[in-house]
Amino acid sequence: MQRIAPGSLLFSEGDDAHDVFEIVSGTLRLYKVLIDGRRQIIGFLSGGQLLGLAPRRQYVCTAEAVTPLTVRRYLRPAFERRIDEEPGLARRLLDALSNELRVAQDQMVLLGRKSAPEKVASFLLSLAADEHGGCEDRVDLPMGRGDIADYLGLTVETVSRTFTKLKNDGLIALPTPASVEILDLDQLEALAAGCADEEAWGRNGGSW
Repeated sequence: MQRIAPGSLLFSEGDDAHDVFEIVSGTLRLYKVLIDGRRQIIGFLSGGQLLGLAPRRQYVCTAEAVTPLTVRRYLRPAFERRIDEEPGLARRLLDALSNELRVAQDQMVLLGRKSAPEKVASFLLSLAADEHGGCEDRVDLPMGRGDIADYLGLTVETVSRTFTKLKNDGLIALPTPASVEILDLDQLEALAAGCADEEAWGRNGGSW
């Protein structure tokens, strides 16, 4: 097992993809750097998830630890042999790839069509979703507001203002800067789906 300190890179975009990784504990961010130097975070991964399954033998993004990170490293040839030998691993790999596709599609909608409050609500619900299709009442936020902004295509100020507005409207509580408690799941889901009356909320408590 390999331990990685927060802020350290697991691999960089364009590196040869010699290894596949399994996250044992901790959280990492996946991102790409645009030509003008801006960072676009494309996802966050945590315990139990696989990464490094590059289709062209090169990593397509950079992976960086958000929190103290523990991973298992597999040489690609050995990992590919395990896929042939272990049906359970093949199913798990298919699940990982299907989830990666779903996340990519969701982010296309987030970046292209949703307003700032809709983006933040969708992000919180994605973190709160459990493996049984339900929703946890409390969400841990190991990533900072800057990471959230770079993932949602917003400014840090907009993310912070939206969190405050959601709190003031009674949809969430913020027990600590690194956690969110969902108080009104129905309203948060309506907001994420674009069904909430944002203009009315703005008149009653300021603008988004």
